Amino acid sequence: MSANNDSGPENSLLTHAGDCSLTYQLRRSERAKKTRIIVAAGKIEVVAPIKVSERRIRAFVEAQHDWIRDAIKRVGHRAQAVNSLAPPQYMPGALVPYQGRRIELAIKPTSAKSHRVQLLAQDQILVYQPNSTLPEHGSDSIRLALEGWMKHQARQHALQMIDRHSQKHQLLPRSLRIKTQKSRWGSCGPRNDINLNWLLMLAPPVIMEYVVVHELCHIKQKNHTRDFWALVSEHMPDYLQHRHWLKQHGASLMLGL
Repeated sequence: MSANNDSGPENSLLTHAGDCSLTYQLRRSERAKKTRIIVAAGKIEVVAPIKVSERRIRAFVEAQHDWIRDAIKRVGHRAQAVNSLAPPQYMPGALVPYQGRRIELAIKPTSAKSHRVQLLAQDQILVYQPNSTLPEHGSDSIRLALEGWMKHQARQHALQMIDRHSQKHQLLPRSLRIKTQKSRWGSCGPRNDINLNWLLMLAPPVIMEYVVVHELCHIKQKNHTRDFWALVSEHMPDYLQHRHWLKQHGASLMLGL
């Protein structure tokens, strides 16, 4: 969740050290002062300055093999300790995580060819499931329908939040994209394009609002300096508690539906 003056990820690269091989994504950054390695669940990312050669980057990664393998183990142990918010199966009565709550799932058959999701006033999520759905695919099809619906909801809620905050200090993004990401909640590109992770729909609404404000403030401040956090505070004086909540619960959100 940071400003991006980056060229975006390059192709996956493979490196070897002894009998061990690792695949990593290389991302060039104009802001990077030195090459660094980020290890997340299922992902190794190397962030490097624009002018550092690929040969030097590869040598750096090879020299860090032991550290990377230890980091992968630590990430794996942490992931095992994280509890998923999602129900084991998507069936009537299951509790679906949505905006910081768990809402009861109801399913109705329909002659339509596609799923439809509706949030009912009585705190129920109703999914219309096509009669043609095979029983063994029922739970997965419901999950995918909920995911698609939440992505749409994420866009609508984010646009409202952008409208609420963008006029102050003219924090006007060029575009908004809702994405599926495993290690980021949001980003602001060099041309002020905002990306948001739809999994924020599992968190209380104020948490998504904090991420929206965070990325909007990167339109003015492409860094995390004191001036940046002062700008965030102008929009959300209590942002620190939302930031802490995300650090404490973010791993569970990242597991998705």
